[in-house]
Amino acid sequence: MRLLTVLCLCLALPVAAQQAADAVAPEAGGAAAQATSTQVAEAQRRKAAGIPVEAGEWMIVAAHPLAAEAGARMLREGGTAADALVAVQLVLGLVEPQSSGLGGGAFLVWWDAASGALTTLDGRETAPLMASPRMFQTKDGAPMAFMDAVPGGLSVGTPGTPALLHAAHRRWGRLAWAPLFDDAIRLAEDGFDVSERMAASIAGKATALAMFPDTAAYFLPGGAPLPAGARLRNPAYADTLRAFAAEGPDVFYTGRIGRAIVAAVQGARVNPGLLSEVDLAIYRVRERPAICAPYRGHKICGMGPPSSGALTVGQTLGLLSGFDLGALGPMDAEARRLIGDAARLAFADRGRYMADSDYVPMPTRGLLDLGYLAGRADLLRGDDALPEVAPGRPEFDHAAAEWSADGTVELPSTSHISIVDRYGNALSMTTTIESGFGSRLMVGGFLLNNELTDFSFRSHEDGVPVANRVEPGKRPRSSMAPTIVMRDGSPVLLIGSPGGSRIIGYVTNALIAILDWGMNVQQAAMMPHMINRWGAYDLEAGTAAEALAEPLRTLGYEVKLQEMTSGLHAVALRDGLLFGGADPRREGVALGE
Repeated sequence: MRLLTVLCLCLALPVAAQQAADAVAPEAGGAAAQATSTQVAEAQRRKAAGIPVEAGEWMIVAAHPLAAEAGARMLREGGTAADALVAVQLVLGLVEPQSSGLGGGAFLVWWDAASGALTTLDGRETAPLMASPRMFQTKDGAPMAFMDAVPGGLSVGTPGTPALLHAAHRRWGRLAWAPLFDDAIRLAEDGFDVSERMAASIAGKATALAMFPDTAAYFLPGGAPLPAGARLRNPAYADTLRAFAAEGPDVFYTGRIGRAIVAAVQGARVNPGLLSEVDLAIYRVRERPAICAPYRGHKICGMGPPSSGALTVGQTLGLLSGFDLGALGPMDAEARRLIGDAARLAFADRGRYMADSDYVPMPTRGLLDLGYLAGRADLLRGDDALPEVAPGRPEFDHAAAEWSADGTVELPSTSHISIVDRYGNALSMTTTIESGFGSRLMVGGFLLNNELTDFSFRSHEDGVPVANRVEPGKRPRSSMAPTIVMRDGSPVLLIGSPGGSRIIGYVTNALIAILDWGMNVQQAAMMPHMINRWGAYDLEAGTAAEALAEPLRTLGYEVKLQEMTSGLHAVALRDGLLFGGADPRREGVALGE
């Protein structure tokens, strides 16, 4: 384990982490400011050393210290995880706007301690009623180039995050609604220091951000990208938050902010879109049963369709359940062959069958059937990489259907939040506006999503329809995989990550690290990434993963060295204590008491 820790620590702590710790604003007065700064600095130190943050009452892990502290304040005041979630998301939309916010959507997995029930809320965006399967195709029927479709109004789906936050608070919150907005409003008015990560994101997307005047004025003042350390204020966002606090989600779905969203989408100077006031008015958060799969005496539970996360994670682990990964270890090429090819088999099924099950018949139970997975796992019993991978033939839950595989692109952005409160409630939520800076359209101080590009641009292949094609009111397939791991009827681990379609691999590998290799949550978050989805093995550049490049090539894989900016945020529950881990690739932090 000591060697493993050394290997994990080859990942550098982001420069922004200490800067963000120093920038945390006080709750009130110098003593509180000093206490907050000290707690964040200690959390960052432990993150760098591979040591989880330990607590006895509550724990929160979020992607920015200011957001984590906003949630922590709610937990200190006796709030629930749902109360803290609202405060966290509102601040994230300000200090990490490239990843999530009120213009996007989210999936929430919730454990209710009082009832002993696990459930999920689907706050995924929806396609406009005027959408058609060919909306991302050229006049001759060819799929648009992905990045041609992202900017502007065409890619914007009905935002779900405002409705989800309100629904979670209404069901599980204890604190009053309006005070949950205080930290975000104060930071928007007084300003916050732009982090290294946010500055780099702006610089990398400067050309795209310059396409829209309001967006350019905010992120590129004077025509230049905001530098790290710049003090940034967002009075428009403060006004939006005041309206949301006073009027609830109606201001987004039937009120003035909704009308502004529709005007921005339909009037976009690039790719004007189809979203209407009716689309906003009919939007609903959907409660869905959690999808759970067995693994090593645990139940791995998460979000079902329209997310492919829980199904694909569950399939991958199910395919591996008959192999002793613990005996092989994390840096063993044979272990990586098994994990990589299991993921390829699961991704083949994902591409063929997984989509919004409200619109297409899906073999949800069949994909996780133990007999089906055992048969597929026989393909892993060779010595080399599988030469090719095809979808299996799982049993359908109801009417059978034949779907064509799709070629959906998902770009890595997004954010993840894990929280346990003093009452024993627990949540795992992944939240997104899709690609970095979403559609690049800005309304009321926040960015609008480009989630509709998570649909397949191809509606048919050889005359066979694609399950994840665009349809009116449909929710695009996602890879987000917010996860709660259960054992003996209680949660023992919360985890999730941003990262586009690599989310599935990030979460799967972290679960294996914890359940097979005995890593703590911080070590698992730091582990070098080795991801296979469609055949090529992506190894995280600049880490110990590079040592496996030649062994994997010898096994028959194409190997690519890649930058991989996951944001794994995990909480383990063990022996009455809580252990928090935050990914060192981002500026996130675990706080607990």
